[in-house]
Amino acid sequence: MRLFTATLATETNTFSPLPTSLANYHESVFFRPGEHPADAPRMCTAPLVVGRARAAKEGFALIEGSCFAASPAGTTNRADYETMRDEILGQLEAALPIDGLLLGLHGAMVAHGYDDVEGDILSRARAIVGPKCVIGVELDPHCHLTVKRVAAADVIVLYKEFPHTDVVERAEEVLDLVLATLRGTIKPVTSVYDCRQIQSYPTTLQPMRGLVDRIKAMEGKDGILSVSIAHCFPYGDVPEIGTRVLVIADGDKEKADALATRLGEELVALRGRTQPPSFDVAAGIKEGVAFNDLPVVIADPADNAGGGAPSDNTDIVRHLIDTKVDNACLGPIWDPIAVRLCFDAGLGARIALRFGGKIAPSSGQPVDAEVEILGLRRDARQSFGPTQVPLGDCAAIRIGGVDVVLISNRTQATGLELFTNLGIDPWRKKIVVVKSTNHFMAAYGPIAKKVIYVESSGPLQRDHRKVPYTKIMRPIWPIDADARPLGLIH
Repeated sequence: MRLFTATLATETNTFSPLPTSLANYHESVFFRPGEHPADAPRMCTAPLVVGRARAAKEGFALIEGSCFAASPAGTTNRADYETMRDEILGQLEAALPIDGLLLGLHGAMVAHGYDDVEGDILSRARAIVGPKCVIGVELDPHCHLTVKRVAAADVIVLYKEFPHTDVVERAEEVLDLVLATLRGTIKPVTSVYDCRQIQSYPTTLQPMRGLVDRIKAMEGKDGILSVSIAHCFPYGDVPEIGTRVLVIADGDKEKADALATRLGEELVALRGRTQPPSFDVAAGIKEGVAFNDLPVVIADPADNAGGGAPSDNTDIVRHLIDTKVDNACLGPIWDPIAVRLCFDAGLGARIALRFGGKIAPSSGQPVDAEVEILGLRRDARQSFGPTQVPLGDCAAIRIGGVDVVLISNRTQATGLELFTNLGIDPWRKKIVVVKSTNHFMAAYGPIAKKVIYVESSGPLQRDHRKVPYTKIMRPIWPIDADARPLGLIH
């Protein structure tokens, strides 16, 4: 039995001021066949890592293709996308004959001329491998679950958790289902329900925590093989944006349809109830300072690099400085130039520094201040589940009672190492500000005595009615208040 695996992935914010090119993939994940490290997956490469670990003991050969992935940003350059796609498809053709295909994709990638990159890849792959090859795909739940990609694949599994702490477990599930299909022990059939809504679904909070737990308990029973919820990625202006439910059953389409419908209707009933409330900057900081314990973790979702934002908005850091908040830390602010200046000045130096506010009007104005350089670290990393996320060279600076972490490799806050790398102890800070939507909760949730969400003027608007969509199918909630679910789609 022969299986081929490869990855091509990024999460595309079509409104982002940061274009994505081949250079961005080189900076993040760019491995040719056999080059992928053995220690842990990188972004969307879990199917390769899992397949590599299980191939010999389970009696199949794994042919490794290239793995390309970039941090979330704007639309990928068309020629660069086609170059990476065609390299992987050429490797796939050279590997024939194969029995199964394992692809690690994101699900919200857009390239110029391609609104549905994953659908493009999968339909071309299907044309190469033919109808008998079993195609299995792992996707991020912040994806656009299009009809084209569902039709081209046999098995699609999405991470269940947000923050995405289960990427390896879901890759194991994809491989299990592909192997079982090849061995003739299951016959997967798929149903998809379109809720016609755009919403955030953090699974660390109720009601989503309970819903995900119930879904996990359903799998492997009564003919239900897999259940996934496509949250959608709200900042991708593509026609098939929106929340969808995917159910895979063993040969029983009616059973899959019924469960997809039931869960889809449940999500429709949860409109407006899954996203935590947000404060404006002044009110959120005031609430945190007044709370009688520490640390208080304050999240800035609007400037989350994980959603394609620059991560250099200065609203919150300015407010902390101006109101003389003490014992606070904030990170990350992406500013490679400021990081270099800090390294040039050296540890312990006091310098006049301009930082933040560089990329777009939504970044705010840069901060000009006299700062003390508290910490410097070359090639730093932070954890996110089993993965080590590169931060690049980092500097910690202090302005009054506020410690700020500057990074050179744009990414969101996921691990405590963002601060501890530089000698900042987040356990002892009264206020810990993180630029992230919900991935921070995996590491910061357990230490936080209180979590507050603050709405800065960063580019990721939490009120989706304010996002300037032009391509999406209408009606859809909350843009259209009376939008009804589309139901089962084919």
